[in-house]
Amino acid sequence: MKRLIINADDFGYNSDINRGIVRAHREGVLTSTTLMANGIAFADAVRLAHETPGLDLGCHLVLVQGHAVANGKPLPETPKQLLGVLARGGLDVYRELRAQVEKILDAGITLTHLDSHKHTHLVPGVFKVAVRLAREFSIPYVRLPLDATVRFSRLPFGLAGSYYRRIARNNGVLVTDRFLGFRLTGCLTEDALAAELERLREGVTEFMCHPGVLGPELKQSRTRLKESRQRELDALISPRIREVIAARGIRLGPFAKEPGSYS
Repeated sequence: MKRLIINADDFGYNSDINRGIVRAHREGVLTSTTLMANGIAFADAVRLAHETPGLDLGCHLVLVQGHAVANGKPLPETPKQLLGVLARGGLDVYRELRAQVEKILDAGITLTHLDSHKHTHLVPGVFKVAVRLAREFSIPYVRLPLDATVRFSRLPFGLAGSYYRRIARNNGVLVTDRFLGFRLTGCLTEDALAAELERLREGVTEFMCHPGVLGPELKQSRTRLKESRQRELDALISPRIREVIAARGIRLGPFAKEPGSYS
């Protein structure tokens, strides 16, 4: 059986992104999203989440950009800068990410999965913290960090994938059978999404995306993903994509242990 979770990152980044994510769920094929506890539109995202009970929620763990939840200090601007900070012991990753999870839970949100902004949980130490938090807070899933379709990951994918899976399994935490979408960040279109769906393999797949409404707030934001977010939203609400999903026998659903959660 082909089971598919389509997850939007960056919920809470700003209100235009929030509107795009909710629309992609209500009118399209989006099943899940991950919320940024330090996002400027966090409160707006929480409100929308409570108004949209069918939208599966996770935590988008943030170690780069914006300010820390634990102490309000600026976070490193880039993953490269983060690596330098971590090497110097300048950031208590567990304390910060725990504060982010707790902030979302305190807002009345039930979390089913964890992933990370700028994919920083690809760093083994950060992945281990994410798994630790998933275990401590009974959050079922952590995102598998590797997209098997990315060229640089093809050779070590089997070995590296086994490494992450082993850490998760030893802590009673789940990962999906595969993770896709990283390669298409910034260039996901209706055609590209349809092509990925045509090639979808058996098992449970998480597909990452970044939809949004190209409104004034998004246009003025610092993210490099602007026009592309509108294109992704258009793809996710396209009738053609629903037709491909139906034709290929793909079952959409949230991060869930039970097959019955997939439609």
